[in-house]
Amino acid sequence: MPTHETLQPPDTSPETNPATNPAGPVGSADPLTAEQAHLAASRDALRRMRERTESLKAEGGNAVSTEYLKATLYHRARSLADDPSTPLFFGRLDYAPGAGPTEDLPGGRTRPAQRGERFYIGRRHVTDAEGDPMVVDWRAGVSRPFYRATRGAPMGVQLRRRFGFHHADLTAYEDEHLTDRSETDAASSILETEIERPRVGPMRDIVATIQPEQDDIVRADLAGTVAVQGAPGTGKTAVGLHRAAFLLYAHRDQLRRQGVLVVGPNDSFLRYIGDVLPALGEIEARQATLPELVGRVRIRAEEPADVATLKGDARLAEVLRRAVWSNLRAPSEGLLVPRGARRFRVPSYEVSEILGGIRDRGVRYGAGRAILPQRLAHAVLLRMEADGDSPDDRVQNSVARSRPVRAYADQVWPAVDPVRLVFRLLSEPAFLAEHADGLLDEREQSLLAWPKPPRTAGSARWSLADAVLVDEVADLLERTPSLGHVVLDEAQDLSPMQLRAVGRRCSTGSATVLGDLAQATTPWATRAWDEALAHLGKPDGHVEELTRGFRVPADVIAFAARLLPHIAPTLTAPTSVRRSRGDLEVVAAADPAAAVAATVGGVRAALDRPGSVGLIVADAQVGAVRAALDRAGVAYAQLGEEGDVDARLDVVPAALAKGLEFDHVVLAEPARIVAGEHDEVTGLRRLYVCLTRAVTSLRVVHADPLPRQLTTAGEVGTVFGPAAEGSSLIDS
Repeated sequence: MPTHETLQPPDTSPETNPATNPAGPVGSADPLTAEQAHLAASRDALRRMRERTESLKAEGGNAVSTEYLKATLYHRARSLADDPSTPLFFGRLDYAPGAGPTEDLPGGRTRPAQRGERFYIGRRHVTDAEGDPMVVDWRAGVSRPFYRATRGAPMGVQLRRRFGFHHADLTAYEDEHLTDRSETDAASSILETEIERPRVGPMRDIVATIQPEQDDIVRADLAGTVAVQGAPGTGKTAVGLHRAAFLLYAHRDQLRRQGVLVVGPNDSFLRYIGDVLPALGEIEARQATLPELVGRVRIRAEEPADVATLKGDARLAEVLRRAVWSNLRAPSEGLLVPRGARRFRVPSYEVSEILGGIRDRGVRYGAGRAILPQRLAHAVLLRMEADGDSPDDRVQNSVARSRPVRAYADQVWPAVDPVRLVFRLLSEPAFLAEHADGLLDEREQSLLAWPKPPRTAGSARWSLADAVLVDEVADLLERTPSLGHVVLDEAQDLSPMQLRAVGRRCSTGSATVLGDLAQATTPWATRAWDEALAHLGKPDGHVEELTRGFRVPADVIAFAARLLPHIAPTLTAPTSVRRSRGDLEVVAAADPAAAVAATVGGVRAALDRPGSVGLIVADAQVGAVRAALDRAGVAYAQLGEEGDVDARLDVVPAALAKGLEFDHVVLAEPARIVAGEHDEVTGLRRLYVCLTRAVTSLRVVHADPLPRQLTTAGEVGTVFGPAAEGSSLIDS
């Protein structure tokens, strides 16, 4: 089994004596002391790397080059920043002689290294003054066996060492001798401790704990789009972020030009995950919410679920396409262009042929509008040549820019404003009926139209669904610039039109799509990942499923999984791989006042333990719960407000809980969370989300009866004891 050492006086047992244990650093009687010295030396080397970068002067051949070099050096220096609270490395690989990385030979030949190589695996690459690696980036090929090597397939690794830290101090190590047949497999206590470590503040990286099935997704090729169906606690969000970090490492030049975007469900979520990529030295990825992406109009309104669902329907894409192209005008007369004393006429039938030819090329409306003057000018030049002239390209450009040609082009191919076009569709029933014919029935058209149209587009109270329609029209006019890669989290909650909006941002790139169909909480939610990938414009993307939970305790996930047959019967039930079962209590209170007291008491008890605390309540209960905490003198922040991510205790409206986690969760009145949604299934999915936010303990407090789907016979009005007591049922 793995050997484990903590910071104690040196011992000379075979497990730690370097004379008998090849894992011990050469020349040290105490391996732990030697590893601490290597950590200190690596930090010093990283500091020197940063200082060298900061000392360089940006002097290009011209002002543009100089500014580019300045920006490059600035970003390089930022990427070399050292966080003293974060371990610089977390593992070590000792390769067997003749195995491991290859050595380059003349003529492009390679051969295995002739001696055993040793590599420290960390968050970034660190070299000494001679350029030799002191720490190897976790994304490098040489690091992959740290996550993938086994006794059955050691990948040339003789020994894998994991390090334990307390804050930034190296305090322990644990060895696996992968080529030693006498050593038995056992769970890594350091790995388990790192996974379960209490935390307050933003999400941290998981480079020290990536599992093989996660590593497959992280290192998936840039050319492919991957959809990750991940049960709660499986680390799907972290996997998506680490894939972005890996791709930025493996394809840096390409993605620096093309860009990487992370799309999250709300600002609180983005603040929560915002430190992960910078901690890995990646500061070039942009983060945004969907409203920020489609912010061509100011979003000021929410609308009924049935209206928003209809506006998110993929059929609206065809309605909008028809409306855009309906602006083309059949020419009523030909084009007349005076040139000196002569006039050249292009008849209307020929103009119609030109218009049809441009449209048949499949160009966007705006591109066709830009092409038309040149095509009209070319038709004029043909007549000039027939008249004996020899016009060249300069003459054609002059004709294309002439007032008669531009005015004629504007008449037959007028400009379209995306905001005004959507405004017209929603406010003019006849215009909508014309372009929705055969796509939307009369009831749907009536539902789509504004009951009382605003006077102007500027005074309209646009919804998010409206903004997505405007974004669709904008793309019909001019192609939306494509990024190299997009990470889309909580994708199950997006409508087809919203998925199209995100897909436009990676039309020539790839995507990592993250979500859980069981956590879908919008009326327009995705029903299947192949449908979502099709709407995203990535029908060839493949789906990976993560079902092994590393963060949510076994008792908590089993309790929440009672809802799965009712909310996602086709999904595989998640399992927890943690040895700790977690703490689960379900407290039935006699009345609402007793429930409030039990809730506050649960919060106080959670605050007495290390880690973050989330008090999750139905959105309608937030005010009452805050008042109770104020009366009790308990300090808190509300999720969605300033300082929410760094607070020890967050009051969490159920609608904002998705994607977050807390060491301890107190959840009040599950039935009210269910009732807060427009239908029962969506409410149960919202409850499933809220129940699976806990990493260590979950306390459910209720005066109202629990939802029947969450109970089994005889369990209503009971208290579930902690797992250490055998999950016994205790009368309330």
